Amino acid sequence: MTHDTSAQVDLVIFDLDGTITRRDTLWGYVLGFALRRPARLLRFPRVLPTLVRFAFGRADHGDLKAALIRAVMGGSSRDEIATWTEDYLPRLLGNGVFFNALKQIEQHRVAGDHLVLMTATVDLYVPALANALGFTEWICTPVTWAGDYLDGALSGPNVRDEEKARQLRELKGRFPGLSVVAYGNSAPDLPHLRLADRPVLINAGASLRRAAAEIHVEFRDWR
Repeated sequence: MTHDTSAQVDLVIFDLDGTITRRDTLWGYVLGFALRRPARLLRFPRVLPTLVRFAFGRADHGDLKAALIRAVMGGSSRDEIATWTEDYLPRLLGNGVFFNALKQIEQHRVAGDHLVLMTATVDLYVPALANALGFTEWICTPVTWAGDYLDGALSGPNVRDEEKARQLRELKGRFPGLSVVAYGNSAPDLPHLRLADRPVLINAGASLRRAAAEIHVEFRDWR
């Protein structure tokens, strides 16, 4: 298929959880890994101290994410992680994504737009998922390895809230002149949606619609 090179090419940013997928992908990824290794289910209580600190505002989402990964998946080999990712992604893509999201991604791809998957979830599976969905590139939260074994601590910023906005500013600097289309589904997406020429919120409830009132956002219901 050929593209009309005279057509406008956009820089298109998609959030992942709740925008493309129907639910949180990291929880499903970690839980599914543990279910196939039942002894690791006993590790979930190790997350409780960080969960308590989170509840009292003494830990953030990045701390909680790292605690979950380190507790349940820490010490796993690269081969184990790769094998589980190969098993997990077809399951996710088979029944865990919005049909409308897949259709919209494909429309942008055919138009020749520069597609970026930008998500707070981690690089254990995001690169493979982005490739499977046809994205040009991806931005996600990196995790730490100790040689060939997973540590699970975050090795960079948690790509959420203002970090997403910072990443989008960098993208706009790399692609000057391109109009920005950004898809999100939650309040943490609002900082970067404010920077988009065409912000789109997916399946937004009443409170989120009110919070986004000043952005002149487009609302869509995806199934």
